[in-house]
Parts: sequence; structure tokens; C-alpha cells
Amino acid sequence: MSKVLQYFKALADETRLRLLLVLYRYEMNVNELVELMGMGQSRISRHLKILSSAGLLESRRDGLWVFYSLAGGQPSRKFIDAVYPFLAAEGFAAEDLALAAGILEERAARTSRFFNSIAEDWDAMSREVLGSFNLPLAVEARMPLPCAVAADLGCGTGIVLERLLSRAEQVIGVDGSARMLELARRRFSGVGERLSLRIGDLAHLPLRDGEADFICINLVLHHLSEPQAALLEVKRVLKPGGILLISEFDRHNEESLRTDYGDLWLGFDAEALERFLLRAGFKLASSTSHPVEKGLHIHIFQARPNA
Repeated sequence: MSKVLQYFKALADETRLRLLLVLYRYEMNVNELVELMGMGQSRISRHLKILSSAGLLESRRDGLWVFYSLAGGQPSRKFIDAVYPFLAAEGFAAEDLALAAGILEERAARTSRFFNSIAEDWDAMSREVLGSFNLPLAVEARMPLPCAVAADLGCGTGIVLERLLSRAEQVIGVDGSARMLELARRRFSGVGERLSLRIGDLAHLPLRDGEADFICINLVLHHLSEPQAALLEVKRVLKPGGILLISEFDRHNEESLRTDYGDLWLGFDAEALERFLLRAGFKLASSTSHPVEKGLHIHIFQARPNA
């Protein structure tokens, strides 16, 4: 059977048209798609299997969860790009996309509520995972000198901010948890105007274009629904020639981190992190890997924006 005939046969159902429309914009897991479509899991899984078998979707297993998104290769992507304007004009499009956005917003809100609830215990919880590995010192050692403005995105209670303040003239800390930022303000009550603590998320950063010379994102990407989108926003706020540092767990199967630490992703292998960076307009400068507790490893990547 020809490829184009496979594609058209796979789309000969309104439910599959709706699924393709939503997954053109968002990566979602099966349970989220069940909620969105208001159908049973077996029915949704059957439609997803048909779309995947035709080469229109691809799946990603992350521990016990399976996420679906558009197939990225050719020629299927060219076909989907051609079809999408017609899907977006259908009567179901606006409502389905709004519902999908709402589900992902609730996913992010759950993460924020989780961190508000465990803020007081977060430093101790982090030590349980990091053990003897000194992440703040590793970040400081990779900062450029001189450094006018450094930013820690997902700063939590401010453990890494202490090291940034030792090298940068101005430091910005951003976090989506109001409770985390409150604890960070207590920690730095005597610092004065050198430190700016701002509430916000990585998809909509409260920073100006090109505001920071150095940005670090420490063990945060695995809490985000869309790490790729966050790195595109980071590119906006980093000065040309600036340095981005990412510390992140290697891919693992420790499911307890979802419930105990609010993780959405079970880490990323080095190849996935590099793809995120390249697609966001960065070039990798260096990478290292370090063992920590619970059988986990941490990648530390340094990158610069492409000219």
C-alpha cells in the first residue's frame, strides 16, 4: 500500500482527526487524551495505534507512562503540515485545542502546588538525592568571569543563588512556587538590590531580551511539560555569547521520583538533551556526568547560543 493511501485511511475517522490536531500542538500521555476526548482508554489506544502504524504519530515511554506526539520524520511530517490547516478550520478544533491547553496548564499547576507543599523540606530532599555531590559548587566553577548578570531558573529556596552571588554583579532567581521564593527571600534578607527574586515559569520568563550573561537550570527540565519550549525562551533572555548551564538527571527508571519529588520526566539521556539544545538554537560547548544517590547520574551541559 502506498504511503499516501496509508495516511488517508488512518485519517478516515473524526476521532483520529481530532487526535492528530491536538498532537500537532502538544505531546500528551494516554490518560490526558482519554480525559480530553471523553472516551474509554481502550478506544483511544486503538485510534492511537492506527495513527502510529500509519507513521503519523510516535510514542515515547517514560517509566510507566506513554506519551504521544507527531512523527518527526519525512515524508509523514510534510503530509501532516499540509493537512493541518484543514484540521484547524474544523468545528471541533478551537474547543479541543482549548481543552488540551487547559489539561497541560493543570499539569503545571499540580507541579506548582506540589512544590509549595514541600518547600520547607526541599533542601533536605535534595541532599538525599545529591549525596556528597556539590551541585552549587559545580555551577560556580563553570561561571564566566567577569559576569554582570547571572540567573538561576527554577531557583527553589536559593541554594545555588549563594554561589552565583559570589561571582556575579547582579543575580536573578526565578521560580514558579511562591513558597519557595519566600524561603529564598528569608535566606538572602541582607543581600539588598544585587539579588532580584521573580515568580514565573520557564515558558514565560520574567526577564528582558538578552538580560543575562549566564543562566543555569538545575534539575528543573524534568519538571516541565515542554522542556524544548522552555529552552527557546531561555535563548531569548540570554545575551549573545552568553553561557547556558544545564544540570539534569540521566534517563532512569526510578518511579518514586514522580510521587516523592514531583518529576514529570524520568530524566533525559545525553542525546536527548543535546537535541533540545540544538533545536533551541544552542551549540554544546562541554558535557560531564556525575554519579549521585539512588543509582542516578547527573549530566552537566554548557552551551552557547548560535551566532
